Amino acid sequence: MAAEGEERQLLTQRLKAAVHYTAGCLCREVAEDKKMEFSKQTIAALSEITFRQCESFAKDLEMFARHAKRSTVTTDDVKLLARRSNSLLKYITQKSDELASSNMEQKERKKRKSSAAKEGRTSGEQEEL
Repeated sequence: MAAEGEERQLLTQRLKAAVHYTAGCLCREVAEDKKMEFSKQTIAALSEITFRQCESFAKDLEMFARHAKRSTVTTDDVKLLARRSNSLLKYITQKSDELASSNMEQKERKKRKSSAAKEGRTSGEQEEL
């Protein structure tokens, strides 16, 4: 049990460090673009707020899935989470639709390859007869 707690704490620290690094990179980009600066304290505060908000989002997503009697979070749960931001909801819906379309195309290609392979074997078998 103690080992699990330590491992979880280590993973949380690594994730926080990754969020802090990313927040710093984004702040540098904005600073260059807008010709301004961000203090280290501001970057730290932004990264902490971001981490806490993501924890809250994760809990909400888990509850949405559980409420629907599922153990898997789906894109519908993410859309529900983003419902208060029209632009974010629109973006997530667009990306979700693109991903679904891409997945359907891949399935169709696999079906065609499978059918072609079966037809090739069938005509080869008929030629032997």
